[in-house]
Amino acid sequence: MKNETLKRILSSLVLIPIAFFFIFKGSIFFMFFLIIFFLLISYEWIKMSKNELTKFLGIVYLLFASYSTYLLRGVYLYEFYNFLFIVIICISTDVGGYVFGKLFKGPKLTKISPNKTYAGAIGSYFFSIIVAFFFAAEYLNIQNDDSKFLIWVILISTVSQLGDLTISYFKRLAKIKNTGKLLPGHGGLLDRVDGIIFAVPFAYLFMVIFK
Repeated sequence: MKNETLKRILSSLVLIPIAFFFIFKGSIFFMFFLIIFFLLISYEWIKMSKNELTKFLGIVYLLFASYSTYLLRGVYLYEFYNFLFIVIICISTDVGGYVFGKLFKGPKLTKISPNKTYAGAIGSYFFSIIVAFFFAAEYLNIQNDDSKFLIWVILISTVSQLGDLTISYFKRLAKIKNTGKLLPGHGGLLDRVDGIIFAVPFAYLFMVIFK
């Protein structure tokens, strides 16, 4: 268990700076990153899916998720911060769930993913709210007592967790633990971005509809 945790940390220390570099650069660099990203997660999805229709629909959705990610990132600095805000919520949701789940354990949340616990779900919300408040206060000029802001963070965290459970459901159908072996300690790339590929399109559509 300790070895797996160490691998997870080391992989994150390599993966996150690379991803953030391309996100920060934007433009053609980010487009290149998204193309590679799309090809890798599509490959993992095709390998995991047994049904041809499921494969096709999954690829269509992943294409939409990648495109909406590009659009949400935009070209301006404020768009970069808004996009980064969504990604950070997803990452902190994942980290909070993992840490709280390991520390407090407790009752299982669902049979879809045996490792998910109520403590982990609470930790996901708690950690994402804390991190989001600090980030927003520094870069988005949003006050901590803004109720709409709190609801927005909870919404994104919830969608991220539902995305995690959705991919877990398909892994359970395929009778596999991970979508791949690309990232030591994490599994496949799809295992790590399952929340993001749902939260980012949701955020993009929400902003388009309600702007």
